[in-house]
Amino acid sequence: MVRRRMQGRVFVISSPSGGGKTTVVERLQRALPRLARSVSVTTRAPRPTERRGRDYRFVSEAAFERLKRSGELLEWARVHGASYGTPKRPIERALAQGRDVILSIDVQGARQVRRTLGARAVLIFLLPPSLEQLRQRLVQRKTDSLLAVRRRLAAAKREMACAHWYDYQVVNDRLASTVRRVRSIVDASRRESSYVASTH
Repeated sequence: MVRRRMQGRVFVISSPSGGGKTTVVERLQRALPRLARSVSVTTRAPRPTERRGRDYRFVSEAAFERLKRSGELLEWARVHGASYGTPKRPIERALAQGRDVILSIDVQGARQVRRTLGARAVLIFLLPPSLEQLRQRLVQRKTDSLLAVRRRLAAAKREMACAHWYDYQVVNDRLASTVRRVRSIVDASRRESSYVASTH
């Protein structure tokens, strides 16, 4: 039996806006420090609680276009009037070292990651308990106008219709239990990678 280095995997977490993916990813990273988190680039303005370089890299539209044209993005998408993308090099470096990476991206980006990485990407969709609860979350965070909230809810319906092609669907009803369920998916995938590496 020859033991090879385990290959890293990319765990993609998607949800509608206000669905809790950012919070779940933060809690998961505290529980699993070995998970490398990719910092996305975006053209939107930072929110009051966000820090540059930790939550996002905030760039101009021109800088974003340069990243796209030079092939430096693993995936990119236009969401709610702004562009978002995942820098490719940090992902490739982590995977080559056998490390896992977690991405918090939308359904457009998830499709691109699946096409590029195939089975090395594990896709997890967080569903809200109901559209009404999602609406309440969006209103309570006070970052959008009521018109913007309506637009986000309309987009949420379209995104939730894509959840069936994700590998896993998790209802984000209570944060602690959601984090436990997502962690169990990550742990199971790592055990599978370890088995494959040790038997080939």
